[in-house]
Amino acid sequence: MLARLRSDIQCILDRDPAARSTWEVVTCYPGLHAIWLHRPAHWCWTHGFKWLGRFISHFARWFTGIEIHPGAKIGERVFFDHAMGVVVGETAEIGDGCTIYQGVTLGGTSLYKGTKRHPTLGKDVVVSAGAKVLGGFEVGDGAKIGSNAVVIKPVPAGATAVGIPARIIPSKEGQSADVTESARFSAYGVEQQQQDDPVTQAMRGLIGTAATQEHQIALLWQAIEKLSAVQKAADCVPCDAATKERFEADKLNDIIGK
Repeated sequence: MLARLRSDIQCILDRDPAARSTWEVVTCYPGLHAIWLHRPAHWCWTHGFKWLGRFISHFARWFTGIEIHPGAKIGERVFFDHAMGVVVGETAEIGDGCTIYQGVTLGGTSLYKGTKRHPTLGKDVVVSAGAKVLGGFEVGDGAKIGSNAVVIKPVPAGATAVGIPARIIPSKEGQSADVTESARFSAYGVEQQQQDDPVTQAMRGLIGTAATQEHQIALLWQAIEKLSAVQKAADCVPCDAATKERFEADKLNDIIGK
């Protein structure tokens, strides 16, 4: 029991550079208080004391601003950072080492009692501020949920989900999408080397293709002009526009972001 309490405190000291001492963490971190209050609430819920479990969770909501249903399952070393406005549903499961920021909802889309309505987070998942994870699916180990993303389908292990609705950026070589040389904690799920949104990647690919095609067309017209013995002004349409590249690929790339 004491070892688990020490682990709860140490995970905050490891992940939050603002945490200066054990005493500060114990007295001033509502995420830690929410975890500690959830454990007796969950015990009551699983042992038939449903009302008491709900009452403890209701008190915890008032005291910390974090609403965790007593039926939810929470692993070890889970860190609710700031976490005001977090809502965790009844059938949600949060794996070991997860980090959840403020405004996150682990919600359900089904109204049927007795079913798995809320998501299951694997180990070391980061759910960034304002994200909504809705449904009874799994988010794989080491996955990242971007800020304000709305996730309504499973997220593979190590992948990053961004956007509304969330799109999946796969992991690289089986690693978490934001891991570079060595695995390290990523605050707010922000990538150490910025990962592009899939739509942005597609747009950049189309721009590059269009620019390449215009370059090739210009080269063809220049070759035709050199081979032709007829002057431009004779009986063909002026080809100045075709022989010069006018496609502003760099400008378009600046608009969608580098």
